[in-house]
Amino acid sequence: MPVNIYVDPEAADIVFRSGVPITVMPLDVTHKVLATRPRIDAIRDIDTDVAHAVAGWTDFFERFDMAKYGSQGAPLHDPCVIARLIRPALFQGRQVNVEIETASALTRGMTVADWWGVTDRPKNAFFVGDADADGVFDLLIGRLARL
Repeated sequence: MPVNIYVDPEAADIVFRSGVPITVMPLDVTHKVLATRPRIDAIRDIDTDVAHAVAGWTDFFERFDMAKYGSQGAPLHDPCVIARLIRPALFQGRQVNVEIETASALTRGMTVADWWGVTDRPKNAFFVGDADADGVFDLLIGRLARL
């Protein structure tokens, strides 16, 4: 569960009930967009100061996540959000109802997405379900090469 929703689920509940357009980029999706060794090397191969800095950051997180979680690389949470804004077609999802758990001590802050529409509640968010990881990295590398 995202820590920012855990800390103040009542505020998140207000936002999700507000009627404003909302897009949810869950960790399940950002964990599909991993900074793996070949992707980090492709960034480094741009051979600019910016690319070297980004490769250094992703090097650290790749090693950290591989050691701590046993993953194949480090997820890029914030870059996924920006990539969705720049190129929405890289992400698939659907309009669903999302509720925020505010009462349970065990699930406080949990986002509950009615992916299959079984509750018949009004759809209040676009919930991202998948990402084109190679496409996100192609976009990232292309943009870094322009800096």
